[in-house]
Amino acid sequence: MAAGIGSRYGGLKQIDPIGPHGEIMIDYSVYDAIAAGFERAVFIVRDEIKDEFSQLIDKNIGKRCDAECVVQRADDLPSGFALPPERTKPWGTAHAVLACRHVIDTPFAVINADDFYGRAAYQALYDHLVGARDYAKGFDYCMVGYRLAETLTEHGHVARGVCVVSEDGYLVEIQERKRIQDFGGIPRLTEDGEHWLDLPRDSTVSMNMWGFTPSLLPELEDRFTHFLRATTAPNTDEYLLPDLVGALVSEGKARVRVLKTDAQWFGVTYREDRQTVQQAIRGLVQRGVYPDDLWGDTHSDCGPQTK
Repeated sequence: MAAGIGSRYGGLKQIDPIGPHGEIMIDYSVYDAIAAGFERAVFIVRDEIKDEFSQLIDKNIGKRCDAECVVQRADDLPSGFALPPERTKPWGTAHAVLACRHVIDTPFAVINADDFYGRAAYQALYDHLVGARDYAKGFDYCMVGYRLAETLTEHGHVARGVCVVSEDGYLVEIQERKRIQDFGGIPRLTEDGEHWLDLPRDSTVSMNMWGFTPSLLPELEDRFTHFLRATTAPNTDEYLLPDLVGALVSEGKARVRVLKTDAQWFGVTYREDRQTVQQAIRGLVQRGVYPDDLWGDTHSDCGPQTK
Protein backbone atom coordinates (compact mmCIF):
# COMPACT_ATOMS: atom_id res chain seq x y z
CA MET A 1 0.00 0.00 0.00
CA ALA A 2 1.65 3.19 -1.22
CA ALA A 3 -1.25 5.60 -1.64
CA GLY A 4 -0.95 7.42 1.70
CA ILE A 5 -0.43 11.17 1.71
CA GLY A 6 2.30 11.17 4.40
CA SER A 7 1.06 14.32 6.15
CA ARG A 8 3.21 13.76 9.25
CA TYR A 9 6.25 13.02 7.11
CA GLY A 10 5.83 16.11 4.99
CA GLY A 11 6.35 14.50 1.59
CA LEU A 12 6.19 11.34 -0.51
CA LYS A 13 7.97 8.95 1.81
CA GLN A 14 7.00 6.04 -0.44
CA ILE A 15 9.61 7.15 -2.99
CA ASP A 16 12.15 8.80 -0.71
CA PRO A 17 15.58 7.11 -1.16
CA ILE A 18 16.93 5.43 1.98
CA GLY A 19 19.45 2.88 0.64
CA PRO A 20 23.10 3.40 -0.38
CA HIS A 21 22.24 3.37 -4.10
CA GLY A 22 18.94 5.23 -3.95
CA GLU A 23 16.83 2.24 -2.91
CA ILE A 24 13.40 3.07 -1.49
CA MET A 25 11.81 1.16 1.37
CA ILE A 26 9.66 -0.99 -0.88
CA ASP A 27 12.79 -2.23 -2.67
CA TYR A 28 13.87 -4.00 0.52
CA SER A 29 10.36 -5.32 1.12
CA VAL A 30 10.09 -6.87 -2.33
CA TYR A 31 13.65 -8.20 -2.12
CA ASP A 32 12.73 -10.03 1.11
CA ALA A 33 9.38 -11.19 -0.29
CA ILE A 34 11.06 -12.69 -3.36
CA ALA A 35 13.56 -14.47 -1.13
CA ALA A 36 10.67 -15.92 0.88
CA GLY A 37 8.94 -17.26 -2.24
CA PHE A 38 6.46 -14.58 -3.34
CA GLU A 39 6.24 -14.21 -7.12
CA ARG A 40 4.16 -11.11 -7.84
CA ALA A 41 3.88 -7.57 -6.54
CA VAL A 42 0.93 -5.18 -6.84
CA PHE A 43 1.54 -1.58 -5.76
CA ILE A 44 -1.44 0.51 -4.69
CA VAL A 45 -0.75 4.17 -5.46
CA ARG A 46 -2.50 7.50 -5.92
CA ASP A 47 -2.92 8.81 -9.42
CA GLU A 48 -0.62 11.77 -8.69
CA ILE A 49 2.41 9.56 -8.08
CA LYS A 50 1.65 6.66 -10.41
CA ASP A 51 4.02 7.70 -13.21
CA GLU A 52 6.97 8.42 -10.93
CA PHE A 53 6.37 5.31 -8.84
CA SER A 54 5.99 3.14 -11.94
CA GLN A 55 9.32 4.35 -13.29
CA LEU A 56 11.04 3.38 -10.04
CA ILE A 57 9.39 -0.06 -10.07
CA ASP A 58 10.16 -0.72 -13.74
CA LYS A 59 13.82 0.14 -13.17
CA ASN A 60 14.50 -2.76 -10.81
CA ILE A 61 11.59 -4.67 -9.27
CA GLY A 62 9.79 -5.06 -12.59
CA LYS A 63 12.83 -6.89 -13.96
CA ARG A 64 12.83 -9.41 -11.11
CA CYS A 65 9.16 -10.36 -10.85
CA ASP A 66 5.69 -9.71 -12.20
CA ALA A 67 4.80 -6.21 -10.97
CA GLU A 68 2.07 -3.69 -11.62
CA CYS A 69 0.53 -0.55 -10.15
CA VAL A 70 -3.12 -0.14 -9.23
CA VAL A 71 -4.55 3.30 -8.55
CA GLN A 72 -6.62 3.89 -5.42
CA ARG A 73 -9.19 6.44 -6.57
CA ALA A 74 -11.32 8.36 -4.12
CA ASP A 75 -14.22 8.19 -6.58
CA ASP A 76 -14.06 4.37 -6.74
CA LEU A 77 -17.37 4.01 -4.93
CA PRO A 78 -20.32 1.61 -5.03
CA SER A 79 -23.25 2.44 -7.26
CA GLY A 80 -25.45 5.13 -5.73
CA PHE A 81 -22.65 6.94 -3.89
CA ALA A 82 -20.86 10.13 -4.91
CA LEU A 83 -17.52 11.51 -3.77
CA PRO A 84 -18.05 14.10 -1.00
CA PRO A 85 -17.01 17.49 -2.40
CA GLU A 86 -14.59 18.21 0.44
CA ARG A 87 -12.96 14.77 0.54
CA THR A 88 -9.20 15.24 0.01
CA LYS A 89 -7.65 12.04 1.42
CA PRO A 90 -7.85 8.38 0.36
CA TRP A 91 -10.56 6.24 1.93
CA GLY A 92 -8.11 4.16 3.99
CA THR A 93 -6.33 0.83 3.97
CA ALA A 94 -9.38 -1.42 3.41
CA HIS A 95 -10.34 0.67 0.39
CA ALA A 96 -6.75 0.42 -0.83
CA VAL A 97 -6.89 -3.39 -0.88
CA LEU A 98 -10.34 -3.21 -2.47
CA ALA A 99 -8.74 -1.36 -5.40
CA CYS A 100 -6.97 -4.66 -6.23
CA ARG A 101 -10.15 -6.70 -6.54
CA HIS A 102 -9.76 -7.07 -10.31
CA VAL A 103 -6.14 -8.27 -10.24
CA ILE A 104 -6.01 -10.73 -7.29
CA ASP A 105 -7.27 -14.31 -7.39
CA THR A 106 -4.79 -16.16 -5.13
CA PRO A 107 -3.77 -15.94 -1.45
CA PHE A 108 -1.88 -12.69 -0.94
CA ALA A 109 0.00 -10.57 1.57
CA VAL A 110 -0.63 -6.91 2.39
CA ILE A 111 2.06 -4.52 3.63
CA ASN A 112 2.68 -0.80 3.99
CA ALA A 113 5.13 0.62 1.44
CA ASP A 114 6.89 2.75 4.06
CA ASP A 115 7.57 0.04 6.65
CA PHE A 116 10.51 -2.34 6.97
CA TYR A 117 9.31 -5.69 8.29
CA GLY A 118 12.36 -7.99 8.13
CA ARG A 119 13.09 -11.14 6.12
CA ALA A 120 11.75 -13.55 8.75
CA ALA A 121 8.35 -11.85 8.71
CA TYR A 122 7.92 -12.49 4.97
CA GLN A 123 8.95 -16.10 5.40
CA ALA A 124 6.35 -16.60 8.14
CA LEU A 125 3.67 -15.04 5.92
CA TYR A 126 4.61 -17.13 2.90
CA ASP A 127 4.71 -20.37 4.88
CA HIS A 128 1.20 -19.73 6.16
CA LEU A 129 -0.26 -18.63 2.83
CA VAL A 130 0.97 -21.63 0.82
CA GLY A 131 -1.22 -23.80 3.03
CA ALA A 132 -4.06 -21.34 3.63
CA ARG A 133 -7.47 -22.89 3.08
CA ASP A 134 -10.79 -21.31 3.95
CA TYR A 135 -12.86 -23.74 5.98
CA ALA A 136 -16.58 -24.45 6.18
CA LYS A 137 -17.33 -21.87 8.86
CA GLY A 138 -14.88 -19.14 7.96
CA PHE A 139 -11.74 -17.77 6.37
CA ASP A 140 -8.10 -18.66 6.98
CA TYR A 141 -6.12 -15.43 7.46
CA CYS A 142 -2.97 -14.41 9.31
CA MET A 143 -1.05 -11.35 10.48
CA VAL A 144 2.47 -10.74 11.72
CA GLY A 145 2.46 -9.39 15.26
CA TYR A 146 5.08 -7.03 16.63
CA ARG A 147 5.88 -5.87 20.15
CA LEU A 148 4.48 -2.38 20.72
CA ALA A 149 7.61 -0.95 22.36
CA GLU A 150 9.65 -1.81 19.27
CA THR A 151 7.35 0.03 16.86
CA LEU A 152 7.37 3.52 18.39
CA THR A 153 9.24 6.66 17.41
CA GLU A 154 10.73 9.35 19.60
CA HIS A 155 9.46 12.02 17.21
CA GLY A 156 5.70 11.90 17.86
CA HIS A 157 2.59 9.77 17.98
CA VAL A 158 1.75 6.78 15.77
CA ALA A 159 -1.29 4.71 14.85
CA ARG A 160 -1.23 1.02 15.72
CA GLY A 161 -3.68 -1.88 15.65
CA VAL A 162 -3.57 -3.07 19.28
CA CYS A 163 -4.38 -6.79 19.50
CA VAL A 164 -5.72 -9.30 21.96
CA VAL A 165 -4.32 -12.74 21.16
CA SER A 166 -5.62 -16.09 22.42
CA GLU A 167 -3.41 -18.61 24.17
CA ASP A 168 -3.34 -20.73 21.04
CA GLY A 169 -2.12 -17.83 18.91
CA TYR A 170 -5.24 -16.48 17.20
CA LEU A 171 -6.52 -12.93 17.02
CA VAL A 172 -9.36 -12.29 19.45
CA GLU A 173 -9.73 -8.53 19.01
CA ILE A 174 -7.97 -5.65 17.25
CA GLN A 175 -8.57 -1.96 17.80
CA GLU A 176 -7.06 0.72 15.61
CA ARG A 177 -5.56 3.28 17.99
CA LYS A 178 -4.67 6.47 16.14
CA ARG A 179 -2.55 8.17 18.77
CA ILE A 180 0.03 6.17 20.73
CA GLN A 181 3.16 7.89 21.95
CA ASP A 182 6.29 6.96 23.86
CA PHE A 183 6.85 8.81 27.14
CA GLY A 184 10.29 7.89 28.44
CA GLY A 185 9.87 4.22 27.61
CA ILE A 186 6.19 4.07 28.60
CA PRO A 187 3.74 3.73 25.67
CA ARG A 188 0.59 5.75 26.23
CA LEU A 189 -2.68 6.02 24.33
CA THR A 190 -5.05 8.97 24.00
CA GLU A 191 -8.34 9.37 22.20
CA ASP A 192 -8.88 13.07 22.91
CA GLY A 193 -5.34 14.45 23.17
CA GLU A 194 -5.75 15.21 26.89
CA HIS A 195 -6.30 11.97 28.78
CA TRP A 196 -3.62 9.28 28.46
CA LEU A 197 -3.73 5.57 29.27
CA ASP A 198 -0.59 3.47 29.81
CA LEU A 199 -0.19 0.45 27.54
CA PRO A 200 1.99 -2.61 28.23
CA ARG A 201 5.26 -2.42 26.32
CA ASP A 202 4.88 -6.02 25.17
CA SER A 203 1.39 -5.51 23.73
CA THR A 204 1.02 -7.22 20.35
CA VAL A 205 0.30 -4.76 17.56
CA SER A 206 -0.47 -5.05 13.89
CA MET A 207 1.73 -3.11 11.47
CA ASN A 208 -0.57 -3.87 8.53
CA MET A 209 1.32 -6.99 7.55
CA TRP A 210 -1.47 -9.40 6.69
CA GLY A 211 -2.06 -12.63 4.84
CA PHE A 212 -5.44 -13.24 3.18
CA THR A 213 -7.23 -15.59 0.84
CA PRO A 214 -9.28 -14.08 -2.01
CA SER A 215 -12.39 -14.45 0.16
CA LEU A 216 -11.49 -11.08 1.68
CA LEU A 217 -12.26 -9.17 -1.52
CA PRO A 218 -16.07 -9.59 -1.65
CA GLU A 219 -16.17 -8.83 2.07
CA LEU A 220 -14.29 -5.59 1.43
CA GLU A 221 -16.71 -4.62 -1.30
CA ASP A 222 -19.88 -5.44 0.61
CA ARG A 223 -18.77 -3.81 3.85
CA PHE A 224 -17.60 -0.65 2.11
CA THR A 225 -21.22 0.02 1.20
CA HIS A 226 -22.22 -0.40 4.86
CA PHE A 227 -19.34 1.86 5.91
CA LEU A 228 -20.45 4.64 3.56
CA ARG A 229 -24.04 4.42 4.76
CA ALA A 230 -23.00 4.56 8.42
CA THR A 231 -20.31 7.26 8.33
CA THR A 232 -21.09 10.55 10.00
CA ALA A 233 -17.94 12.26 8.72
CA PRO A 234 -17.70 11.40 5.01
CA ASN A 235 -14.98 13.97 4.38
CA THR A 236 -12.52 12.44 6.86
CA ASP A 237 -13.57 8.93 8.01
CA GLU A 238 -11.40 6.05 6.81
CA TYR A 239 -12.32 2.50 5.88
CA LEU A 240 -9.59 0.66 7.76
CA LEU A 241 -8.32 -2.89 7.34
CA PRO A 242 -7.91 -3.60 11.08
CA ASP A 243 -11.53 -2.58 11.70
CA LEU A 244 -12.79 -4.89 8.97
CA VAL A 245 -10.66 -7.83 10.10
CA GLY A 246 -11.77 -7.25 13.67
CA ALA A 247 -15.40 -7.39 12.58
CA LEU A 248 -14.87 -10.66 10.71
CA VAL A 249 -13.22 -12.18 13.78
CA SER A 250 -15.94 -11.02 16.17
CA GLU A 251 -18.61 -12.42 13.84
CA GLY A 252 -16.84 -15.76 13.66
CA LYS A 253 -16.34 -15.46 9.89
CA ALA A 254 -12.53 -15.56 10.03
CA ARG A 255 -9.69 -17.04 12.05
CA VAL A 256 -6.53 -14.97 12.04
CA ARG A 257 -3.32 -16.69 13.08
CA VAL A 258 -0.96 -14.22 14.75
CA LEU A 259 2.50 -15.08 13.47
CA LYS A 260 5.36 -14.44 15.87
CA THR A 261 8.72 -13.35 14.53
CA ASP A 262 11.96 -11.93 15.84
CA ALA A 263 12.26 -9.77 12.70
CA GLN A 264 13.19 -6.14 13.26
CA TRP A 265 10.62 -3.52 12.26
CA PHE A 266 11.29 0.12 11.53
CA GLY A 267 9.48 2.82 9.59
CA VAL A 268 9.36 6.47 8.60
CA THR A 269 6.31 8.07 10.17
CA TYR A 270 8.14 11.39 10.54
CA ARG A 271 10.91 12.94 8.45
CA GLU A 272 13.15 12.77 11.52
CA ASP A 273 12.85 8.96 11.36
CA ARG A 274 14.60 8.87 7.98
CA GLN A 275 18.12 9.09 9.35
CA THR A 276 17.46 6.27 11.82
CA VAL A 277 16.16 4.07 9.02
CA GLN A 278 19.13 4.87 6.80
CA GLN A 279 21.52 3.92 9.60
CA ALA A 280 19.64 0.67 10.20
CA ILE A 281 19.80 -0.23 6.51
CA ARG A 282 23.50 0.61 6.45
CA GLY A 283 24.05 -1.71 9.41
CA LEU A 284 22.22 -4.57 7.67
CA VAL A 285 24.33 -4.04 4.56
CA GLN A 286 27.52 -4.10 6.61
CA ARG A 287 26.43 -7.37 8.23
CA GLY A 288 25.82 -8.92 4.83
CA VAL A 289 22.03 -9.20 5.14
CA TYR A 290 21.69 -7.14 1.95
CA PRO A 291 24.17 -6.38 -0.81
CA ASP A 292 25.42 -2.81 -0.99
CA ASP A 293 23.74 -2.41 -4.39
CA LEU A 294 20.48 -4.17 -3.60
CA TRP A 295 19.41 -5.10 -7.12
CA GLY A 296 22.83 -5.18 -8.75
CA ASP A 297 23.70 -8.60 -7.34
CA THR A 298 20.34 -10.39 -7.36
CA HIS A 299 18.99 -13.03 -9.71
CA SER A 300 16.82 -11.91 -12.60
CA ASP A 301 13.95 -14.25 -11.82
CA CYS A 302 11.38 -14.05 -9.05
CA GLY A 303 12.03 -17.36 -7.34
CA PRO A 304 13.34 -17.87 -3.81
CA GLN A 305 16.88 -16.70 -3.34
CA THR A 306 19.62 -17.64 -0.93
CA LYS A 307 19.01 -16.06 2.43
